[in-house]
Amino acid sequence: MRRLRSAAVIAATTLAAAGAVALPVAFANGAFAEAACEGAPWQSSAVYVGGDRVSHQDREYRAKWWTTGETPGTTGQWGVWEDLGACDGAGPTDPPTTEEPTEEPTGGPGQGDRLLTGYWHNFDNGSGVMELNAVPAAYDIIAVAFAESTTTPGQIDFALDSSLTNAGYTEAEFKADIDAIQAQGRDVIISVGGERGNVTINDSATAAAFANSVVSLMNEYGFDGVDIDLEHGINAGAIETALRQVASAKPGFTYTMAPQTIDFQSTSAGYYQLAVNTKDILTIVNMQYYNSGSMLGCNGQVYAQGDIDFLTAQACIQLQAGLAPSQVGLGLPAVQSAAGSGYVNPTMVNDALTCLETRQRCGDFVPSQSYPGMGGAMTWSINWDKTNGYNFANTVG
Repeated sequence: MRRLRSAAVIAATTLAAAGAVALPVAFANGAFAEAACEGAPWQSSAVYVGGDRVSHQDREYRAKWWTTGETPGTTGQWGVWEDLGACDGAGPTDPPTTEEPTEEPTGGPGQGDRLLTGYWHNFDNGSGVMELNAVPAAYDIIAVAFAESTTTPGQIDFALDSSLTNAGYTEAEFKADIDAIQAQGRDVIISVGGERGNVTINDSATAAAFANSVVSLMNEYGFDGVDIDLEHGINAGAIETALRQVASAKPGFTYTMAPQTIDFQSTSAGYYQLAVNTKDILTIVNMQYYNSGSMLGCNGQVYAQGDIDFLTAQACIQLQAGLAPSQVGLGLPAVQSAAGSGYVNPTMVNDALTCLETRQRCGDFVPSQSYPGMGGAMTWSINWDKTNGYNFANTVG
């Protein structure tokens, strides 16, 4: 769907109370230029949320969304800071522009409908192994965990683990199961990273190696795309280069990511930059709301894991960063054994999504606006969910 984004500066007049004299009043992005700075001086270490006002170099600014460390006057017309004008009433520095069409972010299957993503173990960690054909239909995206790095920097490869092949599951059956799942309108993607996995993607050469190997695996196994689950730091620019190369070779591929909560606490964080800069090809961000310490929400308040506010106030950061609601998902462990901490009852996941969509069934934190069409949820993992009778899939899916 196409929508129009307008940044036109609107001229308006108002009548003086006495004499009915028309006096010009400047508008910028729908806001009056201020006669005096109301906001406190901007501080680089402070956290600001949407609606907060600051003054900087004799100008007034208003935050459009959550931010910290971004200097007012340097973020541009579409950046976080809205220029309300000089403190003496002068107009904004950004010049008027004409209407410019822009495409809504596009993603994989189920756009505008909740997706359930689950990780499938290509290893045995005590939760048991299973064939792909046993994955319940409630799972819309199955992330095969994990690809392995090779001796070539940036390159990944995949092979079925011996825990599966020794049980009689063959590569031919694995590929046939992928075909069957896709015939049902669901996706199977290859996940890269995890707690113990790492792939070095930090320059053009490693980006090309990564992209080429992802495309090769998509061709060989029929994977629909890739999940970025690197947990040891990322180079956002290099990974963006790689993903755009994949998108060029495989238009419409499914691209997901599973950052940790710390990865969206700053606008300078790698995952924050990667998500925002690739939102035109991004399917969904499934934040890991577990194995985490307390974190800041989009309102600048601190929240502890295991509570609905921890989910909604942090998802709000991604939404205020400019991701479409359909690109924001909530990642939680399927059972308590699946993570060191952060497990919540799956009903809370549903409540959190409803809160974000309708501002109802919330905890103490209520978003400033509703975000219809949230992306859905992710769980670690399908195998762990099986140990509890697929309660997560049955409740959230």
